[in-house]
Amino acid sequence: MQHAVSYELIKTDPRSRARRGRVITPHGAIETPVFMPVGTAATVKAMRPEQVKELGAQIILSNTYHLYLRPGHEIVREAGGLHKFMNWDGAILTDSGGFQVFSLGALRKIKEEGVYFRSHIDGSKHFFSPETSIEVQNALGSDIIMAFDECAPYPADHRYVKDSLNRTSRWLARCKEAHKDTQRQSLFGIMQGGMYKELRYESAMQIVEMDLPGYSIGGLSVGEPKEMMYDILDSCVEYLPKEKPRYLMGVGSPDCLFEGVERGIDMFDCVLPTRIARNGTAMTSVGRISIKNACHERDFTPLDPNCDCYTCRNYSRAYLRHLFKSNEILSSMLLTNHNLHFLVQTMGRIRSAIEEDRFLEYKREFYDSYGAF
Repeated sequence: MQHAVSYELIKTDPRSRARRGRVITPHGAIETPVFMPVGTAATVKAMRPEQVKELGAQIILSNTYHLYLRPGHEIVREAGGLHKFMNWDGAILTDSGGFQVFSLGALRKIKEEGVYFRSHIDGSKHFFSPETSIEVQNALGSDIIMAFDECAPYPADHRYVKDSLNRTSRWLARCKEAHKDTQRQSLFGIMQGGMYKELRYESAMQIVEMDLPGYSIGGLSVGEPKEMMYDILDSCVEYLPKEKPRYLMGVGSPDCLFEGVERGIDMFDCVLPTRIARNGTAMTSVGRISIKNACHERDFTPLDPNCDCYTCRNYSRAYLRHLFKSNEILSSMLLTNHNLHFLVQTMGRIRSAIEEDRFLEYKREFYDSYGAF
């Protein structure tokens, strides 16, 4: 079967499992490892698509659940698909909506046929099945579509997680059956299994058997300690095929990116950089900075002395603090621009370090400069 998305392994790091690769999609090649900015509702908050592209972002993520509720996938289809609707000609990955639906808690009910839930917007009743998720994502027209899965909470007992991952595998089979246009969009499977290594292995064996063009690791970074996440991740990567892209879902802090790359992850996404920007926090080469702090009131130096982004080239910490304290929209725009630039550029340096066989050295240099996470 011909797939819309393929993976090319370019280089492996001799002292870790880090790897330099390329994911080829209908809307361009993606150099990996890569961080994908999140544009949940068909927009990266506080950014124009042109600005996101200028930062060097190669692919963005949008969310099926949110776009299904607003404006509706049929409207996006009528507009010519998500790329045209949001004026983004790069690659797009859509999350299946599974994580959002399961995050609704008391507002949803899980059955074998799918999930019944109420909209977080107006309380209206809806039903999502694997087939529904694929139908909506087909209408959106993203390059990479994700299987509808259940993300087990943390903590969760062994029996619950086992039942959940088995249902996720059955749902994946239904997603694969429902998805017909494999030359336009590629379906990625999602490994679950909670914090149980033997269940992670079981989930991997079930999804890898379906021979999909890519695989993701779900159910991590859901409240567990980071050391536990890294320990589980060590096992997860080993269970997935080397010739396919590996995507760690919902991870975006710099330390998690480095630790994920070191273990062989190719793709990452997270709302963290855009969310904390709107709350007045910046990621910089010397660690996180809260622009709210009074120490920046008369600081006329750039946000990050080692950054060449638009924000750092043109504005001071004092001005950024003034904007934030004044509730000016420009505060979110400038801090979001900086944070996304910071992560995109960091991933570019990671790729170069892998190519030069100095990934672990670069990781140490970054950690020494960044300080506490």
